[in-house]
Amino acid sequence: MSAEFSNKGVVVTGAAKGVGAAIAEAFHREGARVALVDIDVDAGSELTRRLGPHASFLQADVSNAAQVERALHEADKALGGFHILINNAGIQTYGTVTETSEEVWDRTLGVNLKSAFLCSKSALPVIQREGGGVVVNMASVQSFLSQHNVAAYTTSKTAMLGLTRSIAVDYAPNVRCVAVCPGTVDTPMLDWAIHQSPNPDEVLEECKQMHPLGRIASPHEIAELVLFLCSSKAGFITGQYYRIDGGLGVSIAGSKRA
Repeated sequence: MSAEFSNKGVVVTGAAKGVGAAIAEAFHREGARVALVDIDVDAGSELTRRLGPHASFLQADVSNAAQVERALHEADKALGGFHILINNAGIQTYGTVTETSEEVWDRTLGVNLKSAFLCSKSALPVIQREGGGVVVNMASVQSFLSQHNVAAYTTSKTAMLGLTRSIAVDYAPNVRCVAVCPGTVDTPMLDWAIHQSPNPDEVLEECKQMHPLGRIASPHEIAELVLFLCSSKAGFITGQYYRIDGGLGVSIAGSKRA
């Protein structure tokens, strides 16, 4: 444990599973007081129980303004203030523009984008009151690249970069804001996504091979980047995005591997 995050308050959304859980665990390991915000009561409560002291679970649909305001108010009380907000909540949906219903579009942007706006809106006054801190927005490699059939998802993740820049500019110098853009990560959401195919093992292998490193990321690897970006070592970084994608999108087709 380092002194960097000792007794710092941290709020993580989408914290019950996957990358959010790894981030919550990493901050807790480093001595932070952590509020886990998620809609999944069972998984969130179990992780909070395992973390033990200095961890709190707050149920909320982060696309709902009233629930966000309540959860962030409760987080403020439970943590005795907080300095860091990790906007991690997200869902994966599929469909082209013509195939995507208005309901799916609204739900995708609600969870993936509106939630970051709502949580930041409630959290920033607390962070400022506490003397400043960091907001991390979980974007995606699909903020820059796109697959077929992900119109709503890739739109939501691309827009996160604009929100990141706006927060960075508007709340400097005492609040920094950065975006993290993972490639494929070994999470329950990925497991759900590959099982939309009749050949999930084949899809998983394709996911691995499309990254030049030949594998997908672990949630722990994403969490370690988030820790760095929230630390004093990254104190001169704001308004930027960080791709942690195994080199996805670096190479192009057209020549044989030696």
